[in-house]
Amino acid sequence: MSTINEVFEIHLHGQVQLRQDVTDKEINDALKPLWSQTGENTFKKGSASIYEDEPGIVVDKKEHLLRICWTVVGEMKFHQNLDEFCMGLNELTSMGAAFEVTFYNEQFESGDQEDFVPDEEEEGEFFEESMLLFVGPTPAAIMDVQRDVMVQDVIHILERHFEPEKLEGVIREVDKLFINKFESLIDSLERMPQSSPGKLSSGSGPKGISKNKNSRRLH
Repeated sequence: MSTINEVFEIHLHGQVQLRQDVTDKEINDALKPLWSQTGENTFKKGSASIYEDEPGIVVDKKEHLLRICWTVVGEMKFHQNLDEFCMGLNELTSMGAAFEVTFYNEQFESGDQEDFVPDEEEEGEFFEESMLLFVGPTPAAIMDVQRDVMVQDVIHILERHFEPEKLEGVIREVDKLFINKFESLIDSLERMPQSSPGKLSSGSGPKGISKNKNSRRLH
């Protein structure tokens, strides 16, 4: 009997600038919530994607960049790993950045989870959920990236109907929303002296949900 099981193909994509003084151990510890999902006991092995054409989790020491284009098989509770990943990575970054995560589930025979091999050619029932994760050294840096993503989304929708120069007022209103959000955040931090801005949750939000198979791995 075929059922929509709890096993997902999880794809994480994005890059972030790291501080120049971060150590290999700090990077390894921050990324462990990701690569440990593979069942491997080292970053070198766990950083590889299940797809050979994806570079996986790559640390560019020369450029001080963390680049991720990596897919792993896991369950919906992997959201917890993603939260840990963001919290650990925040302190290692030098600027804000966004990562896109996709949970992709397809229907297959019960009992096949252990030997699950994704088949992009197979037709069937599919579920896909995408979300954005934001990381950064401070809440302000994270909010700057969130603002940029929001502006891009708004422009993408409205430019179908209006000339770009007509959208300046809309962008100013988006800026006001984030200014108010930041001021509220600062106020809350002042009321909670034991909190650490660098360790605040980076947050994540749903970007879209689809039940149709699409180009998950096109970037």
